[in-house]
Amino acid sequence: MNNQHQGSITDPSAWRGTEYAADDRWAHQLSQSELKELDAALTAVTEAGLTPLEFSRDAFPLPTLEPVLKQTLDELESGRGFVLLRGLPVDRYDEPALYRLYWGLAVHLGDMISQNAKGDLIGRVEDIGVDIKAPNARGYTTNAELHPHNDSSDIVGLLCVRQAKEGGQNMIASAMTIYNEVLANHPEYLDLLYRGFHYDVRGEGVTGKSNEVTRNRVPVFSYFDGRLSCRFNRRAIETAADKMGEPLSTLELDALRYIADLTVDSAVRLDFPLERGDLQLLNNHMVLHARSNFVDWPERERKRLLLRLWVNRREGEGRRLAPEFATRYNTGFRQGVAVSAAE
Repeated sequence: MNNQHQGSITDPSAWRGTEYAADDRWAHQLSQSELKELDAALTAVTEAGLTPLEFSRDAFPLPTLEPVLKQTLDELESGRGFVLLRGLPVDRYDEPALYRLYWGLAVHLGDMISQNAKGDLIGRVEDIGVDIKAPNARGYTTNAELHPHNDSSDIVGLLCVRQAKEGGQNMIASAMTIYNEVLANHPEYLDLLYRGFHYDVRGEGVTGKSNEVTRNRVPVFSYFDGRLSCRFNRRAIETAADKMGEPLSTLELDALRYIADLTVDSAVRLDFPLERGDLQLLNNHMVLHARSNFVDWPERERKRLLLRLWVNRREGEGRRLAPEFATRYNTGFRQGVAVSAAE
């Protein structure tokens, strides 16, 4: 078992939404010179015939924007854990160009890992008609409310291409603040949260079987190498328990409910509106996110669309993670979703 963190978290990662709701100092508005630099890099890779996934940061130089991205990575790891880059002119680009541009930014942040059995490194968060209640449904393919969770990489990026007609409200919360609340009000939960839970891999595991769950328990809180990290997805924990035929205890259910409720509590969460051209970046080890349900436009070309990245910091960058904490899809340490041979 991990050593437990002693005392509350007091660094900038333990914030409350009320601290940031009144202003947007956490957002960086891209300047005209930065946008011109992105266009120039995009033109270069396009003329070279390079497609997304095929080029590295050397092929997409960003001398002006590079310091901003380095500062962004520092803020994600050592600061509050969330950043917004605002003002990407998404309407200016067709889809292939937008994918190239997004990939060009991504390779300056780290290495991408797979998000689904298709092996997508740039994922489409959009409603494709999946019922959230269907077996093994992935929430990002629905228009349903997404309960508090974090994703399986060091960083998650969400680029807003189109907004919904109504709803789809984005919200985030500090997992470190939630830890402090657990410590102060329900310390009896801590042992089981450090022990962790098996997770449902929703039919996208290495076996391809619909009832596969993680072989190891994944801690909700993991204290390793001097840093506290969080992994939480209540729905995946509960469906894993169902598949294993091992019901969660009353104490475990109470602990999961407490964390989920805290995440959306108005005193804790930050409502984080995503407008077209906004790129939200979150440290998955420090920040939980959620989304309200939404009503979409009837026309396909107007439907809500976010482009998602799962980014791992490169070797020697970012924090070290405990092996059991960073093994989440039965694919190995810090790896993404197993890619199906059928895809």
